Amino acid sequence: MVSSYLYASARTTFGRFGGALAGVRPDDLAAAALTGLLSKTPALDAATIGDVVWGCANQAGEDNRDVGRMAVLLAGLPVSVPATTVNRLCGSSLDAAIQASRAVEVGDADVVVAGGVESMTRAPWVMPKPARAFAPGDVTAVSTTLGWRLVNERMPAEWTVSLGECNEQLADRFAVSRTRQDEFAARSHRLAAQAWADGFYDDQVVDVPGIEPARDESIRDGSTPDRLAGLTPSFRTDGTITAGNASPLNDGAAAVLMGSAEAARTIGSDPIARIAGRGVHALDPREFGFAPVEAAGRALARAGIGWADVSAVELNEAFAVQALACTDAWKVDPDIVNTKGGAIAIGHPLGASGARILGTLAARLRESGDRWGVAAICIGVGQALAVVLENVSGARS
Repeated sequence: MVSSYLYASARTTFGRFGGALAGVRPDDLAAAALTGLLSKTPALDAATIGDVVWGCANQAGEDNRDVGRMAVLLAGLPVSVPATTVNRLCGSSLDAAIQASRAVEVGDADVVVAGGVESMTRAPWVMPKPARAFAPGDVTAVSTTLGWRLVNERMPAEWTVSLGECNEQLADRFAVSRTRQDEFAARSHRLAAQAWADGFYDDQVVDVPGIEPARDESIRDGSTPDRLAGLTPSFRTDGTITAGNASPLNDGAAAVLMGSAEAARTIGSDPIARIAGRGVHALDPREFGFAPVEAAGRALARAGIGWADVSAVELNEAFAVQALACTDAWKVDPDIVNTKGGAIAIGHPLGASGARILGTLAARLRESGDRWGVAAICIGVGQALAVVLENVSGARS
């Protein structure tokens, strides 16, 4: 098999719930990310794209009709460009990138686009159909923005508790204090604001037509542990998780361009990073926040390296507690984790986050010249994904 490479990445800014992107349909957000990605490789004839693999976690509203294919059509690509939409909840777009890399490696396609989208603002309310016509009584509409809905009654109740309660249990298990969580969250905001001020994201973020947010909307300048300490716990009266040390609800899209080494001639540019290893892991649904530990370990083993070789980590910050628990378990230097800010500050539009962290990781390696990096993401209902990247854009050995 041939190797697969990442050639380019792009994303929209991530809007806060009800914010600047609230008026933009998810299929239009996806089209904007796709258009922005291809603008980075003007020599590429879009008709040569073998497939588009797109992630989306909701698919209950305007994103319900194979939103990947809708993005291809709305972006004006040739109708001959195929597309599929995959759903692994928070890991959907990282799963899309993994599937795209496999397609390249086995020779099914030479150039593949992967990415994902989520509009948590526009996620609809849903209700089940009645078992019979003209059923009496009221019906409750259920929000599809986040978490369980229309739960199967055979599912054990302990598995269907809120994501927040799952992570309170993780805080108990690993004795991760509220103080550490607030310090981690404040760091995320500080580093994200600094990365924007330094221009790190200028080349990665693309425009959404008619929308001009200056940067990711959820970043809070001047956020400090002391300020975060004043927030009320969200899931337990005596708990540690607040709105300040967990990722917010967001809207956004992200995409990556992948291909073989030979695809450089078609794309018109050299690759940035090689997909060196992939890992997936599943465990008890309540422990989903800790699942990246093993997923990353498997990806590293397949890459033939260990944590001592890794210089950069992009770990999606669903909650500060789970990010801290994973970092502690890996025994890596916390200073190499999310150095450009993470999802607590940047945002976590579920279907887009995996492609965002993968693109950010590639950009970090290119900037630093370091060779190896890991992107990992936890996934609700007890799963995680991880990818190891090898910098091929002039990496230091």
